[in-house]
Amino acid sequence: MSLLENLPETPDPDALFEAFTEWNAGRGLTLYPAQEEALIEVVSGNNVILATPTGSGKSLVAAGAHFAALAAGRRTFYTAPIKALVSEKFFDLCAVFGTENVGMMTGDAAVNATAPIICCTAEILAYIALRDGARADVGQVVMDEFHFYAEPDRGWAWQVPLLELPQAQFVLMSATLGDVTRFEADLTRRTGRETAVVRSATRPVPLYYSYRVTPLHETLEELLSTGSAPVYVVHFTQAAAMERAQALMSVNMSTKAEKEAIAALIGHFRFTTKFGKALSRLVRHGIGVHHAGMLPKYRRLVERLAQAGLLKVICGTDTLGVGVNVPIRTVLFTALSKYDGNRVRLLRAREFHQIAGRAGRAGFDTLGYVVCQAPDHVVENEKALAKAGDDPKKRRRVVRKKAPEGFVAWSEETFERLQKAEPEQLTSRFKVSNAMLLAVINRPGDCYAAMKQLLTDNHEDRRAQRRHISHAIAIYRSLLAGGVVETLREPDEQGRRARLTVDLQEDFALNQALSTFALASFELLDAGSPTYPLDVVSIVESTLDDPRQILHSQLNKARGEAVAQMKADGVEYEERMELLTEVTYPMPLQELLFGAYETYRRGHPWVGDHAVSPKSVVRDMYERAMTFGEYVQYYELARSEGAVLRYLADAYRTLSRTVPDHMKTEELHDLIEWLGELVRQVDSSLLDEWEKLQNPADEALDRPEEETTRPVTANRRAFRVLVRNAMFRLVELAARERYDDLEAAADIDWEEPLAAYFEEHDEIRTGPDARGPALLMIEEDEHLWNVRQIIDDPAGHHDWAITAQVDLAASDEEGQAVIHVTGLSRL
Repeated sequence: MSLLENLPETPDPDALFEAFTEWNAGRGLTLYPAQEEALIEVVSGNNVILATPTGSGKSLVAAGAHFAALAAGRRTFYTAPIKALVSEKFFDLCAVFGTENVGMMTGDAAVNATAPIICCTAEILAYIALRDGARADVGQVVMDEFHFYAEPDRGWAWQVPLLELPQAQFVLMSATLGDVTRFEADLTRRTGRETAVVRSATRPVPLYYSYRVTPLHETLEELLSTGSAPVYVVHFTQAAAMERAQALMSVNMSTKAEKEAIAALIGHFRFTTKFGKALSRLVRHGIGVHHAGMLPKYRRLVERLAQAGLLKVICGTDTLGVGVNVPIRTVLFTALSKYDGNRVRLLRAREFHQIAGRAGRAGFDTLGYVVCQAPDHVVENEKALAKAGDDPKKRRRVVRKKAPEGFVAWSEETFERLQKAEPEQLTSRFKVSNAMLLAVINRPGDCYAAMKQLLTDNHEDRRAQRRHISHAIAIYRSLLAGGVVETLREPDEQGRRARLTVDLQEDFALNQALSTFALASFELLDAGSPTYPLDVVSIVESTLDDPRQILHSQLNKARGEAVAQMKADGVEYEERMELLTEVTYPMPLQELLFGAYETYRRGHPWVGDHAVSPKSVVRDMYERAMTFGEYVQYYELARSEGAVLRYLADAYRTLSRTVPDHMKTEELHDLIEWLGELVRQVDSSLLDEWEKLQNPADEALDRPEEETTRPVTANRRAFRVLVRNAMFRLVELAARERYDDLEAAADIDWEEPLAAYFEEHDEIRTGPDARGPALLMIEEDEHLWNVRQIIDDPAGHHDWAITAQVDLAASDEEGQAVIHVTGLSRL
């Protein structure tokens, strides 16, 4: 039943509260005292800062807030730090309020954007606040995970709405806020509403803490034997999580009946990658792995198995602290220190409480357990001392292991201190950008007064404010010098004292920041060039966020190959090291893109906040004619395959939406179809989620992943490209005379026919013409395709070919083109 069916005729606070509690009672839910207190304040029109533990029902308070806003005819916004949480909340709210009443904006997706309830990332709301200020149609703001206010790069987006939306009612929620006195006073001053702080140190499920000096596998065996599973074993690197999971295979986790239940739930799920096959063995044993580098379908499978109570142990990273749906009874810390990108340091209180707070499931557990392992060398020393017994002489003879060099130590005292410590005070992360100034200048009214207010009445200290003012003045002067802004002698009809001389694209800062630059750059390309489709891809890739793991692996690969070549050429060590500094990852169209960017930036200064970044992932994969699995293996990205897939999915969506139809040649259409099908076959959930955002009421998209993956042969256009790439991969291997790889691909005689070919020709060409559709002959049949890949020889005879058969049924089974090579011969 929709919550709106309980909407009272008048927005009387008592009637609203009663209607909401009755609706929850109908679902068998009774509100906790903190929830009641927060909702009473919300329906009374006050701001609320909700600082209650994880698992205490903050989402229910958020739903009550949206309910109260709708009753009062006010538009309400829900914000979260990551797109995945935003889309999850979007679907949750659709179920509660109806799809017609809920919209979503995440920057790369907008659904029902005029709805009375909007789910969005914090950055989206921040730009709306900058663009429209007090005129914005925002009556209420519910900010989830508000501790992200202190994030160095993104915290500004949590602060700006507080500064620029005085008309709104705010509900700020987090389990780890710390001291919020200044927020309480600041919100009341700005909005004219009372601000209530609702705290509760009492968790619905109390936590029991313990420190262990036993080896980890012994600790786990004890936890399993005492009914403390499921256990989430926290690591601070993805590699450590996977290694631990594999090391635990010797521990008997599940009964025969439980293993049968796991197999039944897994069903026909496709484990399509090398990591997936390793995960399959682990989950069938009762061990899960969970981290951000995994494919989404693998994470969701682990979550489904955990929710069914079938995984006893889950090895993962500290990312569990951000809204991940894994029910656990025990959190087991393998360490209390982490590498933060700059140095190894002890966990902060906020980090500790975010992770520890995941223990204990409301409605399932009466207790949650938080366990911390002593450092490995301490555990080994304790074991050696226990072996020595009570004999003082033997104990003195024990050689104690020392901590590794650079080790940041923790102890039971550290563990106890973190338990009692309040989360650190949230630090302001305000910053000024081109987009901020342009948004404020473009809004009606006196932009100078608005900008002065924003720069002098934020949450920064006076020294930081002076720095921001200087930066804003520098940006404004550059806008004037570039002719993008002009001052007005008299205010215009909307009260502006300055105005833009260019038209901003609608919601220019809310979408892909460099999409208009990409559109302008397409005009620089020659549509008749054989490299045109890949050049379009390179422009689009230069506007996407850098996938750091992939680029790092590409750089390592390029340097490794460069070193090998320099050694073969006899280059001395010192010179090699000097030359290596010039080696980089692939950057197609580098000069064209940098030159075009500088020209475009002069007329469109807001792009200055986002530098163009030439790179090649989609193009690299296509030119190498690799499958997803081959690409991941080639660059050793097994632990980051989720990041690879997310990048490919972003590239596919951007290519589909940014490139105008009149600029899409047949070859570019083929490439886009290939990329979309590649993503779908590896993990359909990313594209299914995108489609579901466009059609939230489509129940067909709610099926499990293994039931929604369509046959790879269903998209004939994309499948032909997959076949073409598979065949061209063989051409490339033949061109390099890589016989081992050729034999691995097809167990036929390659050496004799290749020797005969090279007697006639000096090389096998692998340029754009060699991989084009003109040199691939396909005879289609219902079950089997006969394929001939003609070799592009330098004489242009085209009289040699690789022949093969394509098994359509096997291709559908494996999600990629299954090729059976029959030979290499002269036609």
